[in-house]
Amino acid sequence: MAEYGLLGAKLSHSFSKDIHEQIADYEYELIEMTPEELDCFLKEKNFKAVNVTIPYKQTVIPYLDEMTEAARTIGAVNCIRNEEGRLIGHNTDFDGMKGLINYMGLELAGKKVLILGTGGTSDTAIAVCKALGVQSVTKVSRGKKAGTVPYEEAKALHRDAQVIINTTPCGMYPKQYESPIELDGFDKLEGVIDVVYNPIRTQLVSEALSLGIKAEGGLYMLIEQAVRASEFFLNTKYCAHVTDNVFADLYSKKQNIVLTGMPASGKTTVGKILGKTLKRPFYDTDVLIERKTEMKISEIFEKYGEEYFRNLETEVIKEVSMRNGVVIATGGGAVLRPENVRALKLNGKIFFRDRDPEKLIPTKNRPTASTVEQIMKRYEERYPIYTSTCDYIVTHQHTAQGAAEEIIKEL
Repeated sequence: MAEYGLLGAKLSHSFSKDIHEQIADYEYELIEMTPEELDCFLKEKNFKAVNVTIPYKQTVIPYLDEMTEAARTIGAVNCIRNEEGRLIGHNTDFDGMKGLINYMGLELAGKKVLILGTGGTSDTAIAVCKALGVQSVTKVSRGKKAGTVPYEEAKALHRDAQVIINTTPCGMYPKQYESPIELDGFDKLEGVIDVVYNPIRTQLVSEALSLGIKAEGGLYMLIEQAVRASEFFLNTKYCAHVTDNVFADLYSKKQNIVLTGMPASGKTTVGKILGKTLKRPFYDTDVLIERKTEMKISEIFEKYGEEYFRNLETEVIKEVSMRNGVVIATGGGAVLRPENVRALKLNGKIFFRDRDPEKLIPTKNRPTASTVEQIMKRYEERYPIYTSTCDYIVTHQHTAQGAAEEIIKEL
């Protein structure tokens, strides 16, 4: 059994091992346990320190010999240190959420806040809000629970909320296409915080950003609480910039690089160069479709039509977008469906390779761009979509190597 690790029921989505092993020099394991296994583990005390996550943050309390003031205030424990057989419980979730709010530059003092959810994390959010001097805070629940309002009432009577904090798992992998609430009508909204960190950019965060609202997922919060937990583990203090450094590095490693652009613009070639240079897996959505169907793209178009192909394309894009730290080259028409763009942006940054259409060479295996006339027509139709859906426009025209170097510099 590992000396350090994370206790939880389902941990396949967790980034905690990557984070802790970057913070400090110890091996850290993801330890999935049933309640019965947890009982034995805590009674045997064969560990130095562990983090605790859903659903055990309160389950572990009876096994503790001592709790810090932070843990007592929140009423939950997210880390335990073993001091010669005495188990001491602590909570760093407060530090994590407060750190995320500060990182965003979001001012909560005097603001009206809606907190989505009623679990332990919602209690942490309330504690942080009160500490930062909010004007009012309202819990939103799907069921009828004391001290909460239902979602319908929140939408009808609390549209003047200035900050929304999602503490529910809604939108978390593998249900990444769900969102706990729609933001239309919240006209005074200034900030959205989502504690979900996988995917990096949830549907809720994406919607907020598209509306020009400050928004951030839970990755920074996860890292900040991990840094404070590691300090508790080792009874030490890290320098002020550790969280920022780990966040920048992990975000870069976990974020996908997505290439969009016209057929024949060299997305696949650029993608292969990026994959090799950055040591990342490379995926071409057209190739994935051909492998899935055992047919060439041109054959799919000829036999089943474009709509059938686009449905396959959406299916493949949704599958590959859930990976982390990969390079994805998309087909020329992938951006035509907003749902494809939303999927690609959950974990990815979109780079549009903008090449002069006169330099694009038509080929028979490109059903919508097999002639010069078709290329020019597609370019005029799609250019506004390419530019409006991308995060960065790659302007290097001459070589794929040059385009790849421009992307790496931007990253």
